[in-house]
Amino acid sequence: MSFNWSNPYAWPRKPLLAANAVATSQPLAAQAGLQMLAEGGSAVDAALAAAITLTLVEPVSNGIGSDAYAILWDGRELHGLNASGRSPAAWTPDYFKGQKAMPLRGWNTVSVPGCVSAWVELHAKFGRLPFERLFERAIRYGREGFLVSPTIAGQWAKQVPELKDQPGFADAFLPDGRPPRAGQRFKFPKHAEALEQIARTQGAAFYRGALAEKLEAHAKKHGGAMQLSDLAAHKSDWVKPLEMNYRGYTLHEIPPNGQGIVALMALGMLEHFDLRSHPVDGPDSVHLQIEAIKLAFADAWRYVADLDTMDVKPRALLEREYLKSRARLIDPKRAQEFGHGVPPKGGTVYLTAADASGMMVSFIQSNYMGFGSGVVVDGISLQNRAATFVMQPGHPNCVGPGKRPYQTIIPGFVTREGKPVMSFGLMGGTMQPQGHTQVMVRLADYEQSPQAACDGPRFRFVQGMDVSVEDDGFPAATLEELQRRGHRIVTIDDYNQFGSAQLIWRLDGGYFIASDPRRDGQAVGF
Repeated sequence: MSFNWSNPYAWPRKPLLAANAVATSQPLAAQAGLQMLAEGGSAVDAALAAAITLTLVEPVSNGIGSDAYAILWDGRELHGLNASGRSPAAWTPDYFKGQKAMPLRGWNTVSVPGCVSAWVELHAKFGRLPFERLFERAIRYGREGFLVSPTIAGQWAKQVPELKDQPGFADAFLPDGRPPRAGQRFKFPKHAEALEQIARTQGAAFYRGALAEKLEAHAKKHGGAMQLSDLAAHKSDWVKPLEMNYRGYTLHEIPPNGQGIVALMALGMLEHFDLRSHPVDGPDSVHLQIEAIKLAFADAWRYVADLDTMDVKPRALLEREYLKSRARLIDPKRAQEFGHGVPPKGGTVYLTAADASGMMVSFIQSNYMGFGSGVVVDGISLQNRAATFVMQPGHPNCVGPGKRPYQTIIPGFVTREGKPVMSFGLMGGTMQPQGHTQVMVRLADYEQSPQAACDGPRFRFVQGMDVSVEDDGFPAATLEELQRRGHRIVTIDDYNQFGSAQLIWRLDGGYFIASDPRRDGQAVGF
């Protein structure tokens, strides 16, 4: 497992080398996780303390009412956790009759939040410290406040015009009637109170107790369908991650309802091209990656849904001969629009932590769009993950009762010959599997270091022929040639459009920790 330690990119971020480490998108959360490691906690304790703190200090991207996923190496084997929630039982197609598309905000975009159950499940299986200890830093910040960073203040203000009238939003997130400015102390005591109840009851208050009752009452008052029975029925699932071998490395992703399979499919197509013969940021390599990702998304948008309702199962989408046939559709010199194939029958925060015992955790939780649904109930900011359902009858992702929607959030994990190599992830909706693919190509095809793979310029396929690229990233000649081949270079309105990545790479006796300079992220360790 070798790579080139040099970094050809001009970003100022330097990697961290340590025996115990936490990397995430907000420094206060990273420090909360590191404190757990210093007290003898496991990598899971560190990841959860960071995740719980993130619900407060990065509220645009996540909250107590988020969904979550994790992939974990326990020292011997991989474990996958799907803690995404299901739709309310009342959400029959008739519930949304007359609507052409799912709403994007409000109570009717909220599926049962799963991240609290992720905290409980992961701690019960792999935690060392008392559960309540993981909440202390976040509770203190909620009561005493924390200083809002410039990046988060900018994201916060941008969401206000759309969300200011959602029930509970202004009271929670507009102190003095406006969003907090950079450097302003923000307090959220109701958030702290909700965390205290969750910590004290091992999560039971959220799904079957006082907090659940508040959620049901609020939904009823504001036109939502969520009931106590929906919350009480929630359960997380331990799952076996899907995998794809690529140039000797194996990428692992959580099975659908998540979109991690997009990265696996794209890599399964790219293995049929000699990317290494092309310059890393040159038009030939970038074009092939874009086209493979387009093909993978064409299938994902048709087939990926709640695993129980998919009419084509993941193993069929990952069948090697099928992916080879899809790769043949790629014209190396011309951009194309693709439809889905016919396989053979058969707004987010990311964090990662590793400890000296060898445990590595890849964890992600998200409200989806900025501030999610915009609905806030006594400190609980609720996701809008159900906005990804479709209204098309017969589609596997058609809205229905008790279903998990298509999810964008995906933790990534890489092994080699059955041994752990890297826990990693990115943020940013559809950027996430694209980022996983691009990082894997940089590592496996070009032997870049984890920090260089994190720093390198990124593209984001949007739809049709539209592709967004980072400003001042790729050489001008690359962009000119991509446009000549038919790619339409566009700018999209997404504060996290190219993601923010964190990577932990296993070394002998420690870890190489890379943190993305695109955000306020920080890697800490000892």
